[in-house]
Amino acid sequence: MNEHNRLPLEHLDRMTDSTGLIQHAIYSIPRRESGYTTDDNARALRLSVRLWDQQRDEQMLARVACYLGFMEHSRSPVRGFHNFMGYQRDWLDSGGTEDCQGQAVLALAEVSGSDLPCGFRDLSHELLDEALPALAELRSLRAQAYVIQAWAHLSRAGVANIETLEKLARLAADRLVDCYNRSHRPDWPWFESRMTYANAVLPHALFDAAERWPDESFLPIAETSFGFLNLVTTSDDVFWPIGSDDWYSRGEEKSPYAQQPVEASTMASAALAGQRLQGDDKYLAVFKRSHAWFLGKNNLKVTMADVQRGTCFDGLEANGPNRNQGAESTLAWLWTEMLAKGLQQADSSHLKTDTATAVA
Repeated sequence: MNEHNRLPLEHLDRMTDSTGLIQHAIYSIPRRESGYTTDDNARALRLSVRLWDQQRDEQMLARVACYLGFMEHSRSPVRGFHNFMGYQRDWLDSGGTEDCQGQAVLALAEVSGSDLPCGFRDLSHELLDEALPALAELRSLRAQAYVIQAWAHLSRAGVANIETLEKLARLAADRLVDCYNRSHRPDWPWFESRMTYANAVLPHALFDAAERWPDESFLPIAETSFGFLNLVTTSDDVFWPIGSDDWYSRGEEKSPYAQQPVEASTMASAALAGQRLQGDDKYLAVFKRSHAWFLGKNNLKVTMADVQRGTCFDGLEANGPNRNQGAESTLAWLWTEMLAKGLQQADSSHLKTDTATAVA
């Protein structure tokens, strides 16, 4: 991998100890009292697997092993995975949140669909199989969206024996459609009566479903809902996500703050899912706006990400950034920047190919 294209992982490594990724930071220092979550370790695992495909060295493999080891330890005897672990390595919940289950399966799909050493992939397959009963019970729309994305990734990677997961993904896609049809209004083409967090994962999942089942209603709903989300999160060509202070309920005003990095990251990922399926440059424009939010093209013109150290502030408030730099925010930036570098490499490769063809 070209050194210029390597992501700086200094802060991610600082936030990671022998147990896993610590949840929060006070400024740029790990806040040990916050402990660990499976959510964050799953995100870190997914990123590290994707980076290992580009940078196959022992250090990256060690990151994968650390986060995958956390996932293995998070198995819950009740169902699925635990989510919250204290710094003393005691689980603080009897069973994890539904979104935790979705994030876990999405990360494990990344491992299973890779060509990591077989022991890594075998463990991932085992964890996925054990999680299936918990996935069948999910009611959270976002958790079900992650299941669809996980299945789609495995399908593209040609992984065998995923029929049960495919059935769950199809049921989840149908439920998204049902929720959309019940919540939809002429001025509110959305899945719920309230927009909250990680909104873009919902149309993203239906883009993935439409790739497999093109004759269903998945694509029209994905396009319409994504377009609506883009409309309500764009102001003067600037990405302005829905703030977590009070979210955005139908018929009310959108909460302008606290803007969360995960909104920009999930919007960027959904835009690329739409572009992959439709080949329409309007999706690339959305991706660029979402990516630029981190780099200062937001309503306050504040740079949120430190591109040298690979870290990101925890949110954008009315008076400026929340200067803590926790795991979720940092991973949101790193994932988005990784996608941006991938696009740059693809554009560069196409340019070289076109130039070589023209010369020939």
